[in-house]
Amino acid sequence: MSDMQYCAILHGHRELLQLNVRAVDSELKLFLDQVYILNLSKINFVACQLFALLAAFWFRIYLSPSHASSAVRHAFATLFGIYFAVFCFGWYSIHLFVLVMMNYGIMNMASIPNIHRYSFVVAMGYLTLCHISRIYIFHYGILTTDFSGGLCCPLMIITQKITTLACQLHDGIGRQAEELTAEQNRLAVKSRPSLLEYLSYLLNFMSIIAGPCSNYKDYIAFIEGRHVHMKLLEVNWKQKGYDRLPDPSPTSRLGYLYVVTQAAKPKYYFAWTLADAVNNAAGYGFSGVDERGTFRWDLLSNLNIWNIETATSFKMYIENWNIQTAAWLKRVCYDRAPWYPTALTFILSALWHGIYPGYYFTFLTGILITLAARAIRNNCRHYFLSSVPLKIAYDVVTWAVTQLAVCYTVAPFVMLAVEPTIKFYKSVYFHMHILSILVLLLLPIRPQTHSVRRAQNQATMNSIKSKVK
Repeated sequence: MSDMQYCAILHGHRELLQLNVRAVDSELKLFLDQVYILNLSKINFVACQLFALLAAFWFRIYLSPSHASSAVRHAFATLFGIYFAVFCFGWYSIHLFVLVMMNYGIMNMASIPNIHRYSFVVAMGYLTLCHISRIYIFHYGILTTDFSGGLCCPLMIITQKITTLACQLHDGIGRQAEELTAEQNRLAVKSRPSLLEYLSYLLNFMSIIAGPCSNYKDYIAFIEGRHVHMKLLEVNWKQKGYDRLPDPSPTSRLGYLYVVTQAAKPKYYFAWTLADAVNNAAGYGFSGVDERGTFRWDLLSNLNIWNIETATSFKMYIENWNIQTAAWLKRVCYDRAPWYPTALTFILSALWHGIYPGYYFTFLTGILITLAARAIRNNCRHYFLSSVPLKIAYDVVTWAVTQLAVCYTVAPFVMLAVEPTIKFYKSVYFHMHILSILVLLLLPIRPQTHSVRRAQNQATMNSIKSKVK
């Protein structure tokens, strides 16, 4: 083989290798692009649904039927739904609006005997075309059928709603009541909806992304504030003396409050644990050695999560929450106050936090509950130490009472204002305030005066000095 032939073969192998590398690179780039698009669609879906959840709470509280007209509620639900659709799907969301408007035209122009047929054919036909384009045009791309960002899911839900409304409109206008089943008669729509009602039903933010399909009559009753009353009538609650949902009991309210409080804690846990880690990383958090010879790094720890979640007394909870602030309050106020150290310490804490009324409701309530809890513990705890089952039962009961008492106490701290605080305490009949006052009036209290505490502190110092010597 000559040198020229050898060079030609080598050059051919090099070109083939370059082609293979380019092909692999293109496939890898395509794969990464698809992964990026898929992950972005999932992020968009989750973001929209989480924002929709927050918007739903706001909608229920501030745009309730007693605070806003039906038109305002319809407009809000529609505009937010359109925004979510555009945010998630970009220009592909035009398919949703085209399908909605085509069927609105059919609903207003088609004859009542055929309205359900025309709407069904157009809606299902358009949806089928989108399914086909997903395979043959987009190559299984943007029009996916899952709930993580695919456009076909909203199209499928809207198709359900369009055909449902068309059939129920046909039942309400084009058929006699005796021709209908009980369910058809109950859900029949007696008049064509306005454009705003129609758009709100199909595109509202509560169901635009992932559904589910609902009945038009139920949705309109919900927007107009008749939904609960209508549903209670269906189950004959009038005979039981109800025309609305019964108010939750005080115990249920405290249970809900406990769940809400648990959801609010992680941000504090994260912030304080991270701050503790920063100081420990710098070497500042070292606090010595424990009894087992283990190094301790809690000099600047601001909380003990385990002790907080398992606290069996109000005092134990407070001592393990915002530890360094509690230590500051103890050093500058509690240990130095000539009288009423507990009350003065809580008042100082309220002043330190700010001037919102809710802070003062919290810390003044904390005074009562702390004193009552101390009185109960001093007078009752020793009766439950005689056996292990009694001690376990005591710990379980005091844990539950402590957790609920903390929730009851800190609720104004979150609400801040006077009106919601009074409204909340009224809804639970101020029961912990009343119980605390009764405990303080009925149980003997062992006062711990400033002189007694000073004597205890002096005894402790003498003990330490003797050990050092």
